[in-house]
Amino acid sequence: MRVIGVGFGRTGTLSLKSALEELGAGPCFHMMDLITGERRDRDLPHWGRVANGDLVDWNEVFEGWEATVDWPGAARWEELIEAFPDASVLLNVRDFDGFYKSCANTILAAKEGAIAGTLAKDANRPPPAPELLTVIEKLIWEGDFRGRFADKEWVRRMYYDRIEAIKATVPPERLTLWNLGVDGWAPLAEMLDVEAPDKEFPRLHDTNEFRNEFGLPPLDV
Repeated sequence: MRVIGVGFGRTGTLSLKSALEELGAGPCFHMMDLITGERRDRDLPHWGRVANGDLVDWNEVFEGWEATVDWPGAARWEELIEAFPDASVLLNVRDFDGFYKSCANTILAAKEGAIAGTLAKDANRPPPAPELLTVIEKLIWEGDFRGRFADKEWVRRMYYDRIEAIKATVPPERLTLWNLGVDGWAPLAEMLDVEAPDKEFPRLHDTNEFRNEFGLPPLDV
């Protein structure tokens, strides 16, 4: 593993996946790889065991991958930075209110729509497998959010506490901070010791793109 992304989802992670792969740190694992990825049948059972709290061999879990961003990896950041001591650590962040709103309008809306059976039948990708929904529930909603996502102020404290815990745990020389909407190629290129491309940074999977793919109506965002 070359890069471990430890920031939460909905902080530009699909854009980061694309950028890291273009810079040579790929293939990069992301939640989308458990939904539509070619290796999902191989990878999902591993994450089912992680979500159940089983001991796993992280080298086996990430066999064939060179980097990870987004959930589910971010939910086990402490274990991953220890399991791969030579990997760079990428802390991707954004302003909290934007993060919270994006989570509510995307992953929470998709979960609630799936439970209610209100997702459009002609969504642009199949719904997540039941096994993946269990992984998401255990690692994200019950794990990182402790079943308290509706309590915005609790989530705010948890969000910033996580950032500070990562900064206090990872040596500065190993840690790269990347801020959505502020940073682009430069911090990633410096982290990987490569030249930054002279082109626009990827911008993938915004709120309405996510909602369209999962059969949710667009929002005026």
